[in-house]
Amino acid sequence: MRTPRAWLPLALMTTLILALGAYAAVRQDAFLTQYNLGNLLLTAMPLVLVSLGQTNALLVGGFDVSVAALMTLCVVTASFTLQPDKSWPLLFGGAFVIIGVGLATGVFNATLVRVLKLPSIIATLGTLSILEGASLLLRDHPEGFINADVIEALNKSVSFVPYAFIAVVVLAIAADLWLYRTRAGLAVRAVGLDDTSSRRLGMATGRTVFLAFVICSLMAAVAGFYSAAQVQIGSPIIGNYALESIAAAVLGGASLAGGKGSFVGTLLAALFLTEIGNVLPLFQQPTEYAQMTIGGLILLALVLYQAPELLARLRTGWAGVGRLRARAPAAES
Repeated sequence: MRTPRAWLPLALMTTLILALGAYAAVRQDAFLTQYNLGNLLLTAMPLVLVSLGQTNALLVGGFDVSVAALMTLCVVTASFTLQPDKSWPLLFGGAFVIIGVGLATGVFNATLVRVLKLPSIIATLGTLSILEGASLLLRDHPEGFINADVIEALNKSVSFVPYAFIAVVVLAIAADLWLYRTRAGLAVRAVGLDDTSSRRLGMATGRTVFLAFVICSLMAAVAGFYSAAQVQIGSPIIGNYALESIAAAVLGGASLAGGKGSFVGTLLAALFLTEIGNVLPLFQQPTEYAQMTIGGLILLALVLYQAPELLARLRTGWAGVGRLRARAPAAES
């Protein structure tokens, strides 16, 4: 069962989404148009997917900073395997190639972290450089168009809501139920909180961490499909999804120390970060404000979500100071 405190990230993100949306709707009529709302949800898809994957890595106490480079490589790969002149059977095969790239990267990262015992941030930084180099080797500049039928299939929607976004919402809810209502979910959180103790209790900590990094990379590969649908060309330069995915997971309630998180919270946070980027152009404001806002929100969230621990440390510190002051006169006498 989740404590009332665990619902804070979900409540905060929901409030911020509604507050920003209400402000934009009052000031700009264009915000509530079906075109803009549909564009907002489609634009959010890559960040939502990669952030859900990043949450898996954070739950077991790790990071994966290679996800952005992996998404870029998937977009570049799509420019070869999902070309406009290919038939549907070949397109399905090309899609499996992209998934295969994600799977291979996940296994590689998991091996570095779990088998070779490298720190996750160092291991995935190395992978990031390899993937970036591979992308530039395949496409040193944007070229190679993505099949229009694939783009249309990915962007299909009912009213202004993409089918893919509905599926992701269902996935996030199911993942949260699994995380907090099943023994397997408990095992994942236990590994993140204390790997050594979990191993002594007989939990398969190695397999749990391995699968977490594989799933993270697979989700990044799926996110690559939606990045490809947005840029529509094999570009070797895609957005900074690595830091943004970590930001979304943290804002959604994930702990940087592992063992705590929420897939629904991550989805809401990713949607809110995308909403910021959607609203700023409507008010003709520089997009740099979005990065500044994200940084400030991360710091605010860390303080709010860890307020009890911070207060406890403060009380402990003051209690220690009080004891030292009480001993000082006795020592002098």
